[in-house]
Parts: sequence; structure tokens; C-alpha cells
Amino acid sequence: MTTPLDRYAAQYVQFEDERTRPIRDLLAAVPNTPIHTAIDIGCGPGNSTEVLIARAPDATVHGIDASADMIDAARKRLPDLRFDVADISTWDDPGGYDLILANAVLQWVPAHDTLFPSLVGRLASGGHLAVQMPDNLDEPAHRLMREVAAAGPWTDKLKSAARTERFDGRYYYALLSPLCSRVDVWRTTYYHPLRGGADAVVEWFKGSALRPFLAALDDGEQRAFLARYRDAIAGPDGYPALGDGTVLLPFPRLFIVATRK
Repeated sequence: MTTPLDRYAAQYVQFEDERTRPIRDLLAAVPNTPIHTAIDIGCGPGNSTEVLIARAPDATVHGIDASADMIDAARKRLPDLRFDVADISTWDDPGGYDLILANAVLQWVPAHDTLFPSLVGRLASGGHLAVQMPDNLDEPAHRLMREVAAAGPWTDKLKSAARTERFDGRYYYALLSPLCSRVDVWRTTYYHPLRGGADAVVEWFKGSALRPFLAALDDGEQRAFLARYRDAIAGPDGYPALGDGTVLLPFPRLFIVATRK
């Protein structure tokens, strides 16, 4: 049986260009102040860390991720940097960072009401928390995922596979404003052309949202689940392909840049 945190680095980087663009957009919005120390929490295979280094070339930078597979990939990619296996929800670090980057990871971590203030508390005065999270739980990809999970012989196994509670920009602005001198929140929808049709959509989400669903299933159940999901994605309620076989995948994302007082 696969696990939700192992052997996903190769799957994730199949769409590295598309996954990296939001990181560039996020870090471009960080105020131009001196960055001496920075950390990439949920660094994945190191693609986000590379963008962080480009943004803060003189900073001491390191990364953490809960997946040993991702950390191995990041160490190979950036051998001169320090990468550690760590769970953000239990991460014990005194902080003092000028920049904390959290790209496409905090949607997996519960208790945002305490998590986000805790992260701000690990910033130096004037330091920045830069967060990007997928905001696509209402999109067909996720809706069909939940429908397939609820309609098969695996229903009981997948009851705990749901994503942590999601909030809108207003929530995060109200949460962070008392702690920060500046809170910038915005939402962007990217449209990714995937030339493999429904199969490409499935491959995309195998590297992210499908992980907890597949981790709970044995090999045979995984194959059956993916076959049903692929058929649903190709159907009229999913992402019908264009004439040349391309699927245009809409992907909304929520961005937050908060500067500690």
C-alpha cells in the first residue's frame, strides 16, 4: 500500500512549471525589505526553495517538509542547503525569520486560527509570512473526487480523507490584521492547458489532492478508484477536452502576504 507522503516527488514535478508560477507571483508581492533568514515550510522537491533563493539571494535559507521523499528530492536539487523532515503542525522552532514561505501546504494543516498567528510569531519584527493555498474545493476536480469516494466500496475507508476546513480571504485578513502592520490578500485563477486530456488531470491531482484518498486504499482499490475518477473527469460534469485533446484546467488559488508589526 502506498502512503500519503511517500514517492510523490516524481509525481509532483510532472507539472513543475505550472506549480511554480504561483510561487513567483507570491514572492513578487513580498515587500522589498532586507531578508537575512528565510525558511520554506512544505518545501516539496525544492522548486519553491529555488524561487525563494532567487528572491533573497543573500539570505540563509532552509526548508522543511513532512515527506521524506520530498526532502530527498530537495537535497538532491539543492545540495548546499539544509532540508529537514518536519511536520508543520508540531514544528518546534523559535523563529526570528525575516521571511516564512508556505506554498501550497497549509491547506493540509488544521487549526488555522492558531496556526497562522503561531507562524507570524516566528517572524522577526517587520518579517513577512507569504502563503499560497489552492482554493479549488468547489471545482469539478474536487467535487467529483468526493462523489467517487462516497459512491464506491471504499466509502468507509475514505471518510477521513477530507481536506481541512477552508476559509476565505476575509477570514485571514481579520485573523492577521491585529498582529501585522500590513496584510495583502488576493485570489487568482490560473488556467493550465493539459495536453493529455482527462488522464493529465488525473496525473496532476495524483501529486496533490488525490494523495490522502489513494493512501487509504490497496493497489486494486486504487486502480478502480482512479478509473472511476478518470471517467468522471472526462464527462460533461468534469473537464471535456477541446478539439485538439487539450483540457484547460481552471485552478483558483488564495494568496496572503502578512508583515509582522
